Amino acid sequence: MAAKRVVRKRVAKRGALSPLGRGDLATSLILIFPLFLAYQVGVVFSTSMNGVDFVTRNVYAAVGRDRQNYLIAHLVLGTGFVVYMLYLLRKRSFSFAVVPPLLLESTIYALTLGSFIVFVMQQVLGFSIMMTINLDTVALGKTGEAVVISLGAGVYEELMFRLGLMAGGAILLKRTGMEHFWAVGIALVVSALLFSGAHHVGALGDKFTWGVFTYRALAGVIFGLIFYYRSLAHAVYSHFLYDFYVLVIH
Repeated sequence: MAAKRVVRKRVAKRGALSPLGRGDLATSLILIFPLFLAYQVGVVFSTSMNGVDFVTRNVYAAVGRDRQNYLIAHLVLGTGFVVYMLYLLRKRSFSFAVVPPLLLESTIYALTLGSFIVFVMQQVLGFSIMMTINLDTVALGKTGEAVVISLGAGVYEELMFRLGLMAGGAILLKRTGMEHFWAVGIALVVSALLFSGAHHVGALGDKFTWGVFTYRALAGVIFGLIFYYRSLAHAVYSHFLYDFYVLVIH
């Protein structure tokens, strides 16, 4: 019994020192796949596409730029996912019991994130009320369009900036001999700044203001902390639900 406790402590310690954070990446990828699939299907009926969407164009080109073939390809992909889930459930390697707590926790993050950031900007960083409330939002005529945008932001931006840049950057920094704390901290800040800056790039990018840039940079830091201390799935769902709340409900 004592030996088992030692093993568990060692495993927990190794997990805590991983640039991927404390969550299980494989489980996270399973949990976010339905959002990914919903976006991939929805985007072909939308006039908008996420700026860091690195899949849709390539898949569309691979199927001859034919919408029917594109949808068939995702139907096959979705069917394969269902079969894989049934296999995992049969082996008891996955349980849907993890879904309600994930959604509840992510909803709490999503609903409190904006107010917390505004509080930090005003009370800690000294931004004026006008600079914090004058945040550009997307004017959308269709709820479906907003849902697609929210899905794309949650999935692709978290895969790019948290899993790719933050975790990947921390791994590279650690390989140079940098201590874990500093590697993760630097990667967190840099990925958050790049996350915010990416929203101002290109013809469709938002007009740059320090208020908007700082707001998104702080959001990037928070999503990074959620990713590291909870899981990629928590970050993805929190981001999706936050955008959904801002663009559809609020």
